[in-house]
Amino acid sequence: MAFAPILRRASAAKNLFSLSKLSLGSSPSVRSLQNGASGDDRQPPPPPSPSSIAGYHVSSGGYMRGAVYREPNQPLTIEEFHIPRPKVNEILIKTKACGVCHSDLHVMKGEIPFSSPCVIGHEITGEVVEHGPLTDHKIIQRFPIGSRVVGAFIMPCGTCSYCAKGHDDLCEDFFAFNRAKGTLYDGETRLFLRHDDSPVYMYSMGGMAEYCVTPAHGLAPLPESLPYTESAILGCAVFTAYGAMAHAAEIRPGDSIAVIGIGGVGSSCLQIARAFGASDIIAVDVQDDKLEKAKTLGATHTVNAAKEDAVERIREITGGMGVDVAVEALGRPQTFMQCTLSVKDGGKAVMIGLSQAGSVGEIDINRLVRRKIKVIGSYGGRARQDLPKVVKLAESGIFNLTNAVSSKYKFEDAGKAFQDLNEGKIVSRGVVEIL
Repeated sequence: MAFAPILRRASAAKNLFSLSKLSLGSSPSVRSLQNGASGDDRQPPPPPSPSSIAGYHVSSGGYMRGAVYREPNQPLTIEEFHIPRPKVNEILIKTKACGVCHSDLHVMKGEIPFSSPCVIGHEITGEVVEHGPLTDHKIIQRFPIGSRVVGAFIMPCGTCSYCAKGHDDLCEDFFAFNRAKGTLYDGETRLFLRHDDSPVYMYSMGGMAEYCVTPAHGLAPLPESLPYTESAILGCAVFTAYGAMAHAAEIRPGDSIAVIGIGGVGSSCLQIARAFGASDIIAVDVQDDKLEKAKTLGATHTVNAAKEDAVERIREITGGMGVDVAVEALGRPQTFMQCTLSVKDGGKAVMIGLSQAGSVGEIDINRLVRRKIKVIGSYGGRARQDLPKVVKLAESGIFNLTNAVSSKYKFEDAGKAFQDLNEGKIVSRGVVEIL
């Protein structure tokens, strides 16, 4: 399978859009503040018709490049787009870095259905360039022009029934529009090709591009002390791990935990579990290089499942009991079963690995019932409350960002990054630099 990018250009013209062309005086959101509008009395403008591309969606004279998925198992294409325009309570970001994640790879291999063509990439860092018209003044104050930000892949709307309860990870609009249709929450994409204005869908914010638009509720400020490149993984790998440990596993000091699948998310689970005070932290994988790396990230024990029975070894390490929590971070039926068999009576099996559509995991029903085994899924963290905490963990050094990123790529090599991921060559997490 080849994922090397193909460069597709509409013309040889350079990107004419630059930060120097965006001033505070010309930003639509700042103009609205200067005219006396407040966050309480503004109303969103009526949605434009699909034919209003030139008047609403497309920046005047600005272009960018993005990595586009078109067909399963085909190379990514790097194509030219109009600079996207944010709408109300959305922010345009100059992307600095984007993580390389298996979720994108599942889409690229056709294992998880998603609208195409689309720009992939969903864990980003960057710089605020523009606020959408009539954006709430509190959002503008929190994310001023030029500020540094990190973006979560789950971008909560902030107003649905789940978001109202603080369950941002179940946001209705995110799943109904972005994951189901490849758009933002008005049912429209923000991405249009330069050469013919045709729409391209967005996987989350479509972060594998030089600019991206994201709902403001999916962002958190990024301190100057944290680097753009390594911090990109905070928006998915670390964010997903934190959500699993805090809300699904509910790790407590002294708990024992096994993590099955030590990739970007699994290795982040090791660090978060250690931060939460877990005692025995068992890393399970089939690659020795990943297991060696796991020892530097908090693992107290390692198990190579290709060389020994993982369940038996986990029980041996825990005195025959099994662990309090087992985490499956790979998304395969075999590891699903290993996860459920590895927990002690009353323990929790937490599933965070995505799988090919239609995959089914098996479980011993009698053991589930008699031994009070809990099986719970966890897709990610809760952006508004968890993303700032994840940033604090990295800022304080409790989460080691430098150790968590093992591979860096140039934007032009995005296809090679996913090829390496597909071949198991990325030990922990890879990041594409778009600086």
